[in-house]
Parts: sequence; structure tokens; C-alpha cells
Amino acid sequence: MSAAHLRGVYVPLITPFTSDGAVDFDALQRLAVDMLDAGAAGLVALATTGEVTSLTDAERTEIVAALSEVSVDHHAPLIVGAATNDTATTLARHMALADVPGVVASLAVVPYYVRPSEAAILAHFEFISERSPVPLVVYNIPYRTGRGLGAASILELAAMPNVAGLKQAVGSLDADTLTVLANAPSDFAVLGGDDAYLAPVALMGGAGAIAASAHLCTDRFVAMIDAALAGDVPKTRPHAEALLPLVQALFAEPSPAVLKAILHAEGRIATPNVRMPLSVASPAGATAGLAAFRAASAVTVAS
Repeated sequence: MSAAHLRGVYVPLITPFTSDGAVDFDALQRLAVDMLDAGAAGLVALATTGEVTSLTDAERTEIVAALSEVSVDHHAPLIVGAATNDTATTLARHMALADVPGVVASLAVVPYYVRPSEAAILAHFEFISERSPVPLVVYNIPYRTGRGLGAASILELAAMPNVAGLKQAVGSLDADTLTVLANAPSDFAVLGGDDAYLAPVALMGGAGAIAASAHLCTDRFVAMIDAALAGDVPKTRPHAEALLPLVQALFAEPSPAVLKAILHAEGRIATPNVRMPLSVASPAGATAGLAAFRAASAVTVAS
């Protein structure tokens, strides 16, 4: 797979629920179509935003099938979250993607909770990549996993034949990220994973973003990343400044609670519900998020 498949804005879709707690597949597919119609490059199934740890195996399979259908219909690439903190299960989930239409890569998170050494994490990804039927996009998010990968390790991953890229979510634009951006091979796509830092990552050589916030103002996120990929700072900066308050509001409470509250208020999903142990957005958080969304939507930025 070429790095071109991983260029632009990918939206890691929420999992909408009906009032009785079931997955609302119709709403899921409508959201997916909306994202693609607004210019998103592709979709991500079973990401953190989709509350993947609270889904049954059957639900996971059905969600992938539903998003595969949309991806194929719209000729859009699909990335599927296929990793956990256990190597055997991670491999099994990757093998299950072999015959899923539209899938161009997996999203493979650093093993969490068990806190393996950095060398062991590399061995885990090498083991999976050598056997996976699809390329891996490694997901480096140490504030969730308890372990992170430094620049040297990421560049080792970048040299592995079946590792296509990286979702980098380290809570900042740090020296390791800049080192990777400066030294990664051209066929290794670095995707921003912290929504507040998407524009600078793209400006410094990233390939795009996997952005939960892009459920909202999707066209604006796409315009921002397109401008950044073109190296056009004057066009990038106004979008980034207009969208930052929205990003901050969306992550003021554990995601995706505020995002779901806004989507529900806008009539795009039937309920704002999340599954325990998460809780729905507080009234204050929902109100602030909706206000930030409406303010961002009202800002006019010259194209």
C-alpha cells in the first residue's frame, strides 16, 4: 500500500446507540456517508472514539461490515482498529480483515495496561506485521496505554515492510515527533492523532490526521489539512484558530461524550448515550460543546 492511501483526514467514527442500547447501524452509515461527502479521505472503524472496548465481538464484526459497505460504495479507504494488549488476539483480529472489502490498513495500538518494554513492543509489532494480511498503522498514545514509543523505535517500525504509518498522539508536538517527521521514509505516513496539533504536524511533514473532532465541521478540518499539506501557512492558520475552541470543548470531558451530545442536539444520532464505564456529557459540557460548535461553524475563513 502506498502512503498516498493515508493522506488527508480520516474520521474515527463514533458508535451511535439506540434508546435500548443497541448499535444504531443506520445512523452509523449515515454519519460515514456525511463524512465522506464533506471531503474526508477515509474512515476508521473500531477506534477509541467508537468505544471499542465496550463492544461485543459480534458488534465489532457488524460495525466493520457496515463501514466496509459505505467505503466500497464511495471508493474510500477504511482503516480498522484491530489491536489489543494481547499479541495472539491482536493477530487473530488482523487475520479477520483478510477478506473485508475496502480495508487498506489496521490501526494497531501499542499494547496497554501490561506495560511491556519498548523492545518488546517492537517485537510485538514485528510479529504482527510479518503475518497480517493488511498493513499496520501503529497507534502511539502513551497517556492511554502507559507505554510510548520514542523516535528511534518509531523509525525502526517505519523500516518494517508491512508497517504503513503511525497515528501519533503524545499530547504535544514534541522533539520525538519532529525527529520522526524529519527522518521517516516517504512511504511511511505520520498521521496526527491529537486534534489540537493536527495542523502543525501536517505542516512539518505529516500525511494528514485521524481526527475525532472532524465529525463536526468536517469540511473545515479537511480544508485546514489540505492547506497544511500544501505548506500554505496563511490558509492553514485561520482554520486552526477557528477550530481550536471546538477541539478543546470536545475533549473537556472523556471522549466521545461531548461529541455525542452535540451530534444528538443536531439531530444526527438518536441518543447521546455512551456505554459504561463512560458517562454522558454533563449539562455544562454539552452546552459548552454545542456553543463552541456553533461558533466554529459561524466563522468565515477565506478559501
